[in-house]
Amino acid sequence: MILALAGGVGGARLANGLVAVLPDDQLTIVVNTGDDSEHLGLSISPDLDTVCYTLAGINNLDQGWGIANESWSLMGAIERLGGDTWFRLGDQDVATHLMRTMMLRDAPLSAVTSFIAGRLGINHRIVPMSDDPVRSMIETDQGVLAFQDYFVRHPAEPRFLSIRLEGVECAKPSPALLDGLENPDLQAVIICPSNPVLSITPILAVGGVRERLMASSAPVVAVSPFIDGRAVKGPAAKIMIELGRATTTEGVIEYYDGLLDGILVHSEESRGLTAEGVAVWSCNTLMASDADQQRLARESLAFASSLR
Repeated sequence: MILALAGGVGGARLANGLVAVLPDDQLTIVVNTGDDSEHLGLSISPDLDTVCYTLAGINNLDQGWGIANESWSLMGAIERLGGDTWFRLGDQDVATHLMRTMMLRDAPLSAVTSFIAGRLGINHRIVPMSDDPVRSMIETDQGVLAFQDYFVRHPAEPRFLSIRLEGVECAKPSPALLDGLENPDLQAVIICPSNPVLSITPILAVGGVRERLMASSAPVVAVSPFIDGRAVKGPAAKIMIELGRATTTEGVIEYYDGLLDGILVHSEESRGLTAEGVAVWSCNTLMASDADQQRLARESLAFASSLR
């Protein structure tokens, strides 16, 4: 049994590779919900949707988010009526948010996510980190911004100072996450190449998750989101630098602060054991195709197996 922690495009891509090489009863994909918000009265779960759309093969490859071959009639109508359109929702995407919003009146986010994933033809478990609301608030040099304000309205331009997770002190791990953490057959935890600060920190901060991972006998392996010190997509490198962190192998290891047993890094770096006792596995971590995603998934699993 493998637990994968994911968020954003990089997380969705590796999750897609893991789905291709693991049976559906051997993988649980735990997704960040700190980015969740409400817009136009709809419940939006960007990372859950990115993972679901990617696994369903309907994601917009050019944008990295949303659905392929999307139309935008709703946004055009809202703009015509003077509504707020800075957060753009495609017509097909709105259907997902409408279903989620209606279903959340009677069911937890885990059940709603399972239903949506199933309707999209996904058999593997995709679960939120928590059924309780946790909201990422970003402390910047322009004040405190809700995540989507920071990430979309101000495309991550303000200087990043810190992240505050509203509601996390009351949040419990989702049932499937808790089951995975307590599963005696847990073989490895794979931290996908997601933004460490924005996507993975919220998952680890949910009640007891980090502590359970630290206590687990299963190896915890991260795939570095950086290649030559740069992020493949998104503001991960900018944020790490603004926090005074290095966008290197050592920088990622230090950020996770004793959690990792191993880290996969791009092939130009060397294998070995760091001073912190973290094993390093070098390979090609760039995922430009489905074949690349599956290759990296196999590399991650082989590395984790070597650490057991």
